[in-house]
Amino acid sequence: MPLHHLTIPVTPFQQNCSLVWCDQTQEAAVIDPGGEIPRVLQEVERRGLTLQAIWLTHAHIDHAGGTAELARLKGLPIIGPHVGDQFWIDGLPQQSAMFGFPQVETFTPTRWLQDGDTVQIGQETLTVRHCPGHTPGHVVFHSAAARRCFVGDVLFAGSIGRTDFPGGNHAQLISSITERLWPMGDDTVFIPGHGPESTFGEERRSNPFLSHARWG
Repeated sequence: MPLHHLTIPVTPFQQNCSLVWCDQTQEAAVIDPGGEIPRVLQEVERRGLTLQAIWLTHAHIDHAGGTAELARLKGLPIIGPHVGDQFWIDGLPQQSAMFGFPQVETFTPTRWLQDGDTVQIGQETLTVRHCPGHTPGHVVFHSAAARRCFVGDVLFAGSIGRTDFPGGNHAQLISSITERLWPMGDDTVFIPGHGPESTFGEERRSNPFLSHARWG
C-alpha cells in the first residue's frame, strides 16, 4: 500500500497522533500533533521521512496542542481544520490551563479546509470531508485508494464523539457519520482520535450509539 501510517498516542489523553507518508517519496504529514513533539520527531527520523505539513481534524487541546511548536520547529504549513473551529484555536491557552496541559502557543492555519477539498503528501491524495458535531469545524481525511480514513473524534470503536462541549451538536454528529462516513464503504478502516482502529462496517453493524442510524 503506497500510503502508510503510524499511530503515536500522545499526552495524558492518549490522543492518536498519526504520522502518514507516501511510500514512493518518503514525504510525510502529521495529523493532530497534540503534544510530545520530540517523540513524534523521533519516529520521523527513525523512518527517514521528510515532513511536509501538519493536518488538523479539529482544534481541541489534545489534538492541536503541539501544532504551533511543531510548525515553528520544522517550518511546516498548518492545514485545517475548517474555519468553524477558529474559536477553539483562539482558546487554546485557556484549554491548556483547564486540562492541565503545558502552556501552548496559539496559531493561524496556513489554509482552512472545506468539504470536498483535497490534501496531498507525495503522490498520495486524500479527500477532506467536513464532519461537524464534535466541533463545528471538524474535518476528516479519507484515502479511497488505501481504504483508510483519519476521523479524529467523530467516531470511535464502539462509541462516538462527545457533543457536550461548546459548539457540539449531537444531530449534526450523527448526520456526519451516516451521510459522510458510511458512504466511504464498510471495508474502510478508520483511525480514530483515541483508542483502537475499526471499520465503518463494524461500527455500522454494532456501535450501540448508532443503533437507530444503521443502514441495511
